[in-house]
Amino acid sequence: MALPKEAHPEGAPLVTVLHDGRRRVLAAVDAAGAASGLHGGMVLAQAQAMVPGLAIHDADPAGDAEALRRLAGWCLRYAPLVAADPPDGVWLDVSGCAHLHGGETALLRDLVCRLAAQGLASRAAVADTPGAAHAVARFGDAVTAAVAGGEQAAALAELPIEALRLTPETAAGLRLLGFERVGHLAATPRAPLVRRCGTEVVRRLDQASGAVFEPIAPEVPPTLVQARLGFVEPLLTAEAFSGVIARLVGVVCEALEKAGQGARRLDLLFERVDGAVPAIRIGTARPSRDAQHLARMLDERLERIDPGLGVEAMRLVVPQADPLAYAQAAARLNREDAAPPDIAPLVDRLGNRLGAERVYRSAPVESDVPERSVRRVPALMPPGRRGWPASLPRPVRLLDPPQPVEAMALLPDHPPVAFTWRRIRHRVRRADGPERIAGEWWKRDGEMRSVRDYFRVEDQEGRRFWIFRRGDGVDAWSGDLRWFLHGFF
Repeated sequence: MALPKEAHPEGAPLVTVLHDGRRRVLAAVDAAGAASGLHGGMVLAQAQAMVPGLAIHDADPAGDAEALRRLAGWCLRYAPLVAADPPDGVWLDVSGCAHLHGGETALLRDLVCRLAAQGLASRAAVADTPGAAHAVARFGDAVTAAVAGGEQAAALAELPIEALRLTPETAAGLRLLGFERVGHLAATPRAPLVRRCGTEVVRRLDQASGAVFEPIAPEVPPTLVQARLGFVEPLLTAEAFSGVIARLVGVVCEALEKAGQGARRLDLLFERVDGAVPAIRIGTARPSRDAQHLARMLDERLERIDPGLGVEAMRLVVPQADPLAYAQAAARLNREDAAPPDIAPLVDRLGNRLGAERVYRSAPVESDVPERSVRRVPALMPPGRRGWPASLPRPVRLLDPPQPVEAMALLPDHPPVAFTWRRIRHRVRRADGPERIAGEWWKRDGEMRSVRDYFRVEDQEGRRFWIFRRGDGVDAWSGDLRWFLHGFF
C-alpha cells in the first residue's frame, strides 16, 4: 500500500499499523523501515521512538485478503490449481504445466517479470513440496529458484529455522536450545523434539520433506464458468468419473451458451478424501461448447488420475473462454451449398494427445529459396493471401539439408543424364528445367552470388526427384557446379 504524497514525506520509512485490541503494532514495513531495524509485530510506540517521523498507514486486512485472492485468480494462467497463502503468498501447483511455459525456471521468471511490470515485488520457487517451495522463496538467496526433484533436504539445510513456518514462540525456544539452521533440526532425533517443543516442529519438517502430504485448497474466481458435483460415497473407477464428466460438461456448456461463449481451456479438478486435488487440463483450437466433444477429450485423460482412497467431489472450471456466436447450418440437400467438414474436433483430440506444438500445417512464406518458403502454423489458422505458384510445382517432401549426388550433364543448361544417390544409380528418363533460383542478398553477405539451377527428373522406375546444380554452368563465381538432391515429388 502507498500513502498520498502529502501524507508520505519523501524518504520517510512507511509502515502499516494494525490494532490488535490492546495496542497498535506494525503489520508491515517498507525497505527503508526494515533497514532502520523495524519489523512486523513491533509496537508502534517503540518504532516511533527508534525512527522519528514515520509515515503511518492503517492496515486493511480485509482489503489485502481480497487483493490476494484476485492475484491468485490471475495466476490461473500458469496452473489450474492456485490458492492464496495469507498474508503475502500464493500457492501454484504447476505439476504437468511447467513445460507449457518453457520449463520451471522460465515459468518463474515470467511470473516474477509480469508481477514487476504491475509494480509488485515478488520472489518465487518451485520444489517437490509446498513447505520447501515456501521456505526457498522467502529465505533463499535468489529471486527465483527451481529445486531439483528429491533435493529439497539439501536446499533447506542452510536456511534459518523460521523457514519452516514455525510460530515465533516455537522458533525462539529452538534458538534458546541452540538450533539455528533447518539442517541441524532435521538431524535431531524426533522424540526429544516432541517432548521439548511439541508436534509442530516435527509436522513442519515432515511437510517440507514430503513425508506428510500438505493439501492446497484451490482458489477459483467466482466470475469463471464452473460446475461442481459432490458424492455421498467416494468414487474410484474411471466409469464413474466418465458419467460425472458428462453431467458437468452439460452444465458448463449450458452456461457458456447463455453467455455467448465457447471454451478454449477446461480444468477438471478431483477433490480426493485425503485433501489432494489432482487435475486434468485440456484445450481447444477454436471456441467450443460441444458437450460430447469436450467430454470425450476429458475421458481420454482419465488414465492420468490417481483416485487414491476415493474422490468425494469433482469440479469443472473454464479458465479461458472466447466469444462464440451462433452459425446458420448449411443446407445438406444441395452438395454445393453444404458446409466443409469441421476438423476442429480432430485437431483438438490430436493436440491433447500429442501436444499442441505437434499439430500444425504448412503455410507459404514470401521467399524464393525453397527451404525458407514454408513455415509451421497452427492447424486451424486461416490461409493467407499468398500461395505457392501453380506454374512452379514444389515437391511434397524437402530434404534438410540437401544431400549431395554425383550427376552427369552437359553444360550449361542440360538436365543430368544420370545421377547417383546413396550408392544407387538412377538413369533419367524425363526431365524439366532448369528453374533458376538466386539467393537473397539481405539474408547474408554474398548470398545473391549463389545460383541454383533446379530440374524435375524422373528415373526409369517412375520415381520423381527435385535436384539442382550449384552454379549456372557459365560463370565460375556463381557456384562450384556440384549437384544436390533437394526433394521428392
